[in-house]
Amino acid sequence: MRSLDGKVAFITGVARGQGRSHAMRLAREGANIIGIDICADIPANGYPMASHEELDETVALVEEAGGKMLGTVADVRDFEQVKAAMDAGVEHFGRLDIVLANAGIAPLAFRQLSIEEELAQWRAVTSVNLDGAYHTAWAAVPHLLSGNRGGVIIFTSSTAGIKGFGGLQGGGLGYAASKHGIVGLMRTLANALAPLSIRVNTVHPTAVNTMMATNPDMTEFLEKNPGAGPHLQNPMPVGMMEPEDVSAAIAYLVSDEAKYVTGVTFPVDAGFCNKV
Repeated sequence: MRSLDGKVAFITGVARGQGRSHAMRLAREGANIIGIDICADIPANGYPMASHEELDETVALVEEAGGKMLGTVADVRDFEQVKAAMDAGVEHFGRLDIVLANAGIAPLAFRQLSIEEELAQWRAVTSVNLDGAYHTAWAAVPHLLSGNRGGVIIFTSSTAGIKGFGGLQGGGLGYAASKHGIVGLMRTLANALAPLSIRVNTVHPTAVNTMMATNPDMTEFLEKNPGAGPHLQNPMPVGMMEPEDVSAAIAYLVSDEAKYVTGVTFPVDAGFCNKV
């Protein structure tokens, strides 16, 4: 018997990157997936978001991995869209056990910005990363409670949710603020939901080989400014992790092997947050 046989997971930002990897890993462990992604660009974000074709590809990959998936286009910034997708998925599969609030953006710009651009970056990143995490959890909690089986909520934070870095632009500051904010949300929910056997944790990856870290603007900046990279380097000899490395931690945290792990900030960071 696989560790997640019969369980259902809701995942945001599922069309590519870490979200896709998590969906595939949980499907291999026996879970069925309810997944959403915006499938549209966000103007203040400097790199393209996932497409509808990528969402369809994730559905196919989950099915190849042995699971079933209901994939829906929805924007985590809009609570009603998140709730509608989750409600439809729970009606389709009959239950909800696992929630991965994974969707996130990092709108960095390597040029001088106007105040209007700064504010647009801040509002975009906090609305996706922090509002989106809250919307996801708040849509999920009634389903977890009605199931009376407990459950697990995992928020994807970042090393920037533990350390203080991100620069002086609205996007970088908003990224750090939102990822720290997720920790406060997690800790409060973990305390409130523990008596109901619902566990809540955060994962904190270092740089991961996804569009967020490998988009052309980021690549060009690091090539032109080699001295800017050392503070982003990991103590262990790895430049970027793969999404599957984070998925391995997720698979543990949502399993019964972690049945008493709650309220934890779980680094998956090759030692980044511990370095001097």
